[in-house]
Amino acid sequence: MTRVYNFSPGPAMLPEPVLRQAQAELLDWRGTGMSVMEMSHRSEAFRSIASSAEATLRELMAIPEHYRVLFLQGGATGQFAAVPLNLTGDGGRADYVDTGQWSKKAIAEGRRYLEVNVVASTAATGYSSVPPQSEWHLDPAAAYLHYTPNETIGGLEFHWVPEIGDTPLVADMSSSILSRPLDVGRFGVIYAGAQKNIGPAGLTVVIVRDDLIDNVNSRAPGVLDYKRQADADSMYNTPPAMAWYVAGLVFDWVKAQGGLASLAERNQRKAHILYSAIDSSDFYENPIDPECRSWMNVPFILAEKALETTFLEKAEEAGLVALKGHRSVGGMRASIYNAMPEEGVVALATFMKDFEERHG
Repeated sequence: MTRVYNFSPGPAMLPEPVLRQAQAELLDWRGTGMSVMEMSHRSEAFRSIASSAEATLRELMAIPEHYRVLFLQGGATGQFAAVPLNLTGDGGRADYVDTGQWSKKAIAEGRRYLEVNVVASTAATGYSSVPPQSEWHLDPAAAYLHYTPNETIGGLEFHWVPEIGDTPLVADMSSSILSRPLDVGRFGVIYAGAQKNIGPAGLTVVIVRDDLIDNVNSRAPGVLDYKRQADADSMYNTPPAMAWYVAGLVFDWVKAQGGLASLAERNQRKAHILYSAIDSSDFYENPIDPECRSWMNVPFILAEKALETTFLEKAEEAGLVALKGHRSVGGMRASIYNAMPEEGVVALATFMKDFEERHG
């Protein structure tokens, strides 16, 4: 069997040791005689899986005790509704920063439930930079401020955390969670779809401060109610059991790699290799302000657009797959999450140099 280097933005590649452990335990999880996919979420066996996963995630991220950790469904898209429904009761106002496609989607969904104030937007410049906080127009009555630290589609990243006083800070960390250490205490809510750095699609992790879970909209669906889910240990409804189990294996793998500080060093190296390959050439170009480039998602375009199809075909032949850019942006995009080994990024950089020599 030959495994490819999968640069997909999500569902993304998983660490091979995690896949092998899941494979070994697929038919019989630790002597139970059944798969995790078959066991009741109310059983002692699954509750041990769930509690272990939460404990390891808390350890990795140094999550304070006064935060709840929820393992839910619905993806980040579900949280675009859950956040305003839980943090503003039956109405209110909130601030949002617009830095790309996922910010826009969060803003559009938020407007269904509350008054949205867009404090800053870089849409006019093609979302190529992060708006400096000195230019933001904050609403002093906002219930929270929402931002997307890393825009998966555009490859734009905040390399700083907004300072907004006592207003709760809400972050969609779907494509940056677990990529480096983080001070969770600076946030009111962190949420992330699992399918990039956490595990398989179908699971959403929500980290929410205790004081923010008891003001839910009276018409909010129960499955989106943070308090109901927290009181039920994320099992108000049947949880995504298999995805939760695999996420726990990923958390164990992250710990075995030396934790988030170690992964941060590795991720910086990987990003440097790829951006250096782009910047050292007139054949490739990255459209993002160098001060705001993502560690996780690296878009690039070719000097000759007509060569894009050939590039993608030859890359796939070389075992480098899922490099096509998002349809709204075009070009290429390499997503280099935690599970992408450094040698995979080196292989891509080498291929890019060879392709330029042949077609440049």
